[in-house]
Amino acid sequence: MAETTDLPTHAPVMWAQRDDRVYLTINVEDVKNEKIELTEDKISFSGRGGPDRRLYEISIEFYEAVKPAESKYAVHDRNIPMVILKKDSGPYWPRLMKEKIKAHWLKTDFQKWRDEDDSDEDTSKEQSLEQMMSDMGGFNPGAQDNFDVADEEPDSDDEELPDLE
Repeated sequence: MAETTDLPTHAPVMWAQRDDRVYLTINVEDVKNEKIELTEDKISFSGRGGPDRRLYEISIEFYEAVKPAESKYAVHDRNIPMVILKKDSGPYWPRLMKEKIKAHWLKTDFQKWRDEDDSDEDTSKEQSLEQMMSDMGGFNPGAQDNFDVADEEPDSDDEELPDLE
């Protein structure tokens, strides 16, 4: 399909943060000819994508400085996820952008968002389901846990109920 327009459109962006990093996702499908430039105070993106091969651009001046050399991104079929490390680890930024404006193309990524007081949990140390189950024990078909049903005391809900009329 031919390129339909040369007027740039703001790319839809989602973001979340932790004490030491910012998660940024540019939501443009099938991006071609992408140009991504990350500096200490700003990120710029341009590229053609979507079904109509529209030109998308963004330029975000960050609230505080970041570490461009240690930050990473990947270009996928549906989006461009990024992990941008903050220069100074510390309290959450009140907003992503330096300017205090409402950008219609910038939204919070609630799948990645975690409140500042919840951020002491390290997600890299989360256990797999199998590890969790093995730590819990029980339900091992080969083991007998010496349960004797006859030793149980009767419960009040064990008595028979009258028939319904």
